[in-house]
Amino acid sequence: MLLLVVLVASALSPVFFTTRNLGNVLSQTAVIAILALAQLLVIVTRGIDLSVGSTLALSAVVGALMFGSMGSGPLVILAMLATGTAVGAVNGAVLVWGRLPHPFIMTLAMLSIARGLALWLSGGQPISGMPEAVQQIGGGSIGWLPYSAFLVAGLALVTLLLTRAMVWGRWIFAVGGNPDAARRAAIPVKGVIISVYVISGLAAGIAGVVNAGRLNGGSPTFGELAELDAIAAVVIGGASFHGGRGHVGNALVGALMIGVIRNAMNLLDVNAFLQPIVIGVVILLAVELDVVRGRLEERLRVIQAVRS
Repeated sequence: MLLLVVLVASALSPVFFTTRNLGNVLSQTAVIAILALAQLLVIVTRGIDLSVGSTLALSAVVGALMFGSMGSGPLVILAMLATGTAVGAVNGAVLVWGRLPHPFIMTLAMLSIARGLALWLSGGQPISGMPEAVQQIGGGSIGWLPYSAFLVAGLALVTLLLTRAMVWGRWIFAVGGNPDAARRAAIPVKGVIISVYVISGLAAGIAGVVNAGRLNGGSPTFGELAELDAIAAVVIGGASFHGGRGHVGNALVGALMIGVIRNAMNLLDVNAFLQPIVIGVVILLAVELDVVRGRLEERLRVIQAVRS
């Protein structure tokens, strides 16, 4: 589907395959991709994190306030990452130890709380100014390749190693596939669930650094609907809300698909009010194709079992 979208976009707009535009696509997709990598881990465990967009905004506002009072680049970045991590830790801890029936409830509440804190701390106004280091991370580039693309690639590699080369990675798939069996296998289910929400919060902090650097400031309106983009990217990539299934590369493909579609529609001057409709249709098509694929795989397994 991504290849088809790229071919159509390049056929309709000669500007699409220019290096400048490709750099724009990678830069604009970076935030979605970072959030999607962590959202993947949450969804694999049968969870969902609706608070990442608000956490991104809160992290950016905290970073802007920190820069205004101290001006230290490393401290600003540390404050933004710590803010995101703290929000993720609260999500995971309250969900597990508060025995809430579904993560939707906790993360929906945190969506409102984090956005409210961002509005309160900023007075409802954007705060200009970010350290040079943050501006380089979010808006710098080597030629036409943005630094944020290298950051996404690095985070994807780390996520891939965590999920494929470490015992913890096998644990999250086990927890998502069958929580009761995971408990009987002595897997620390509560710890695994908390850890994925902590990582999701940290990813929102990293995305906040990228967004704040790109726009040179912090705003309480940053990250609006970013959580839906991240979830959509993971779903387009074939992850299951029933847990136990998903892949890092597929989540990146989903994020790129959303970024390419939006970029193509902007190049073609598609009405801004129609763009969300197109994205929604693409999500439905992707999920339906995944359902069809799953049914075909099941039939093939049955046929092979009968033959054997």
